[in-house]
Amino acid sequence: MCPASPLQYRVRPERPEAHLFSVELSIPASPESAQTPLTLSMPAWIPGSYMIRDFARNIVSLSAFDADGPVALEQLDKQTWRLAASTGPVKVCYQVYAWDLSVRSAHLDITHAYFNGPSLFLRVSGFDDGPCRLELLPPEGEDYARWRVATSLVRVDAEPWGFGTYVADDYADLIDHPVEMGHFEVIGFQVGEVPHWMAITGRQRADLARLERDLERICRQHAGLFGELPIDRYLFQTTLVGSGFGGLEHRFSTSLLYSRSDLAKPGDGPISAGYRRFLGLCSHEYFHLWNVKRIRPAAFADNGLDREVHTRTLWAFEGITSYYDDLALVRSGCIDARGYLEMLAETITRVMRTPGRLRQTLASSSFDAWTKFYKQDENAPNAIVSYYGKGALTALALDLIIRRDTRGARSLDDVMRALWQRYGRTGIGVPERGVEAVATEISGLDLDGFFAQALDSTTDLDLEGLLASAGVMMRLRPQKDAKDNGGVAERFEPIVARPDIGIRLQPDTGEAQIAVVLDGRPAQRAGLSAGDTLIAIDGLRVNAGNLDDLLGWLPAGAQVEIHAFRRDELMRFQVRPEPAPSDTCELCLLSDPPGPALQRRTEWLGRAA
Repeated sequence: MCPASPLQYRVRPERPEAHLFSVELSIPASPESAQTPLTLSMPAWIPGSYMIRDFARNIVSLSAFDADGPVALEQLDKQTWRLAASTGPVKVCYQVYAWDLSVRSAHLDITHAYFNGPSLFLRVSGFDDGPCRLELLPPEGEDYARWRVATSLVRVDAEPWGFGTYVADDYADLIDHPVEMGHFEVIGFQVGEVPHWMAITGRQRADLARLERDLERICRQHAGLFGELPIDRYLFQTTLVGSGFGGLEHRFSTSLLYSRSDLAKPGDGPISAGYRRFLGLCSHEYFHLWNVKRIRPAAFADNGLDREVHTRTLWAFEGITSYYDDLALVRSGCIDARGYLEMLAETITRVMRTPGRLRQTLASSSFDAWTKFYKQDENAPNAIVSYYGKGALTALALDLIIRRDTRGARSLDDVMRALWQRYGRTGIGVPERGVEAVATEISGLDLDGFFAQALDSTTDLDLEGLLASAGVMMRLRPQKDAKDNGGVAERFEPIVARPDIGIRLQPDTGEAQIAVVLDGRPAQRAGLSAGDTLIAIDGLRVNAGNLDDLLGWLPAGAQVEIHAFRRDELMRFQVRPEPAPSDTCELCLLSDPPGPALQRRTEWLGRAA
């Protein structure tokens, strides 16, 4: 039973130049703590990012005191300490090194401070269900006098965007509200009666008025789908950098990392691919407000953050979210149907260019996220499939099947609303086959065969036939060049496959250094490996920019000699290029589809169809 007095945490960016946070944890006295030693532990991972990160490794000093002086701390394992019994309150003081500029951990320098709770807050045994208070203090010095605070935590005696005291219901709530300190711009809007904000850190020249309008439309679309907003405030925390991409969901907020140059600027015309992608990221994390943060796997409900927690349902929680993130853009009017199909074609292309889809099932991809998806190496494309990408295509297929076979009476929207009512509003975790059961119940269809194929086999889905049922034609064709990731065409034109050896290069190096050698392709058969740097093809110097051209000059079926460095050794390989495979998706929006197909397309995409 937790004591009535709350745990009290105090956080100060003590030495920004050294990237050190100072944390004080005050533990109130209790009959239990006087008789039994308490244990302190740091989470090993953060919800929403399924990899062991060992946050305790960033603690650089740790000590404890009571009124009589130092209290003994015994380390039990990499992330757990035993605090000796004490009759009075105990204060634990520690420093945390913060130099991970991502949405998952903590980052501190002289320009700003950011942290996620799991990377900073020790958990105290016996206090999990009790309230927590957090005092946020600015760094000392005049240089930091104008810093502000952005967090979705509930304020107690802090001004809006100000330092001071905040409160959380319990430890789980405390670590679910990331904190940004520094200089940032704020935009805001309402969805119904619920205030929403975006705090933007980093230099930018974005069209903030346009961004505000687009975010409001997206959020209203998602809220309308579920029929309610289970929050009383929401914060988008956005850090803009030269090049970056990332997002992590929380119950009342999300943290985003994105490239500043991709945001729309004043005077920009039609939506760019970069800005469209940013809106898709915002949409994805906002949809998680329902799907993951409240509709969540039963496996996550009763397990802690000290070890991996496996589930075969991530395809639904990330994949379905990845389906609705782009779909909301077209339904809300932020993009048109062509723009949506361009994004869909790119998703299909990414999956089709992954040989691992023929080796790993979608259910296994979910289960192995901890050791395979989040720890990818040079062989990952040959061995695994993304539960984000293939999960999104599975959600698309499920939606189109339900719409077609119920003649428009039901859709995946109805399934999501049922999941919300049954599991989200009640807080009951979704069992391992719960999504499939609800989809079958709500649709009234026999979906066993579909789920067996989509989740438990490596057979490709019939996306071509399903999209045709909604007035969209699809084909897979060879890649035109290195920048061709699929798209939309007015009509399908014949394409001659270019010569290809089956490699992917390291990006942004200039050199033709191999990142991936695709399974069963000419480069692998010849003995080329990841890490090799191509030097010449048939005596002509090769780099990242001219590889396609050099291969394109070759006669069909010709054998070529490739020189490459492996480490510091020059090696020669005999390679026979083959025609590029048909792994690039092209979609075509039919202008005059049959009546039922047009109706399904309109109900699926909205007015933009």
